Amino acid sequence: MDIQQILDKTLPGLGYELVDSELDAHGTLRVFIDKEGGITVEDCATVSNHLSRLFAVEDIDYRNLEVSSPGLDRPLKKAADFVRFSGSLIKLKTRLPVDGQKNFIGRIEGFDNDVLALSFDGKTVAIELSNIDRARIKPEFKF
Repeated sequence: MDIQQILDKTLPGLGYELVDSELDAHGTLRVFIDKEGGITVEDCATVSNHLSRLFAVEDIDYRNLEVSSPGLDRPLKKAADFVRFSGSLIKLKTRLPVDGQKNFIGRIEGFDNDVLALSFDGKTVAIELSNIDRARIKPEFKF
């Protein structure tokens, strides 16, 4: 089993969502997790301890393991992410231009049949999930 398969299989059973993971050239494995209500330091420690033992059993080669929350500017990668964060302000880059542009800051109006409805500057565009290069929540602070 590879790292991605192990994470996909293990984290939901522990009550966490895998947001993203990366293994850099120096052997550092970063795992970003989330759950309803947010992630605490204790959550990160729990997952780190569990994964360390599991990776030892599975003979997964890595140098350092870092487990953390995805942060306020959480990446959106799966269809379920866009549904969950409907109404949120996001920053998005497309692979191919949509209405002549590739970079957007707008609000998620909806997501259906792998198509995102994004409103910005008084208009709404439809962007297919397959055309989204990267998307992140754009934190909003209200004072």
